[in-house]
Amino acid sequence: MTTCMKLLAKTLHGLEEVLAEELELLGATDINPLKRAVSFQGNKELLYKCNLQLRTALKILTPIYYFKAYNERSLYNKVEQFDWSKILSVEQTFAIDSVVFSKQFTHSKYVALKVKDAIADQFRKKTGVRPSVDTKNPDVQINVHCANENFTISLDSTGAPLNQRGYRDNQHKAPLNEVLAAGMLKLTNWNKDIPLIDPMCGSGTFLIEAAMMATNTPPGIKRKQYVFMKWEDFDKELWGKIYNEAIESITKSEFRISGSDVSQQAIDISRQALLNFDFNRDIKLVKSNFNDLRPQSENGVLIMNPPYGERLRETDIFALYKMIGDHLKQSYNGFDAWILSANRDALKHVGLRPSKKLTLFNGALECKFQRFSMYKGSLKQKFVDSGIR
Repeated sequence: MTTCMKLLAKTLHGLEEVLAEELELLGATDINPLKRAVSFQGNKELLYKCNLQLRTALKILTPIYYFKAYNERSLYNKVEQFDWSKILSVEQTFAIDSVVFSKQFTHSKYVALKVKDAIADQFRKKTGVRPSVDTKNPDVQINVHCANENFTISLDSTGAPLNQRGYRDNQHKAPLNEVLAAGMLKLTNWNKDIPLIDPMCGSGTFLIEAAMMATNTPPGIKRKQYVFMKWEDFDKELWGKIYNEAIESITKSEFRISGSDVSQQAIDISRQALLNFDFNRDIKLVKSNFNDLRPQSENGVLIMNPPYGERLRETDIFALYKMIGDHLKQSYNGFDAWILSANRDALKHVGLRPSKKLTLFNGALECKFQRFSMYKGSLKQKFVDSGIR
């Protein structure tokens, strides 16, 4: 059994509790949801599993150094006091990324620069040589988190963020972050026994994330490289065992997932993404306006990320959201309809009272993720019996 260590999983605002539940299922202990992150205890095996299997995490970090700094000089001095030869050699490349929430330190890139200088200068003083920086493919990735005067320096075990699943060969002009999509699906309490519809599917992110969940497909199945593979203590045999076990756990469960979009280009992009993960035969895709679409089941979950109105006139965006609400009332009795939007005024034109409201961020945009429960009378019990809450 490898040594237990403190770990940190980064995520998006509003997904902290969902990520904590994922970590518990993987066997993490001492789980503590934070702001856009969850801290926990685990060993090397769990660190590998987290990178491969967590759907709502962006990165897995190993904190190595905590300190307080009040200005750039004290920041430099504190960083230089740490023995970086335990982490890095002069032959290795490194990179720094930083996240800053502070009145004293207002520029994350400047904080990263000062940390880089302190590390490089320490090596130069001791050995006469500075290790090189490689921002694209470093041997050691260092993360700096600053909250006012409190600093945490961590080793990044992940590298490129975990939302990069490997199914975006052709970028849709407004793709939804894969981690956000997976988290939203979990927030709806959807499972593979419940029909799922995305009537504005865009590049198919909801569809693919749902299919991976339904078949227990690891979100990192296509990924070839993590930074932890360059660490001196990388256990290739342990990683192979974890990866093979994850592949063997994939099931060919039946599920009912369908998507549509008014854009043929979006449908084509979705089809290619589904093909990349061998889901092209399992998910039904059609080119259609939402108001021409009719459900093929008596109940289920409908999830959508409609336009927010950046490229539409106000009257047009309000009319779109009114059409969404009208069509939900007319055709989707028995469904839970979930809508993500950053346009609060447009959401009011749906004309329905939301049964749940959550706040999420799509990039820098603060969004409302709202549930509209489209059932009445005796359908309510049928809906509850189907497992939807």
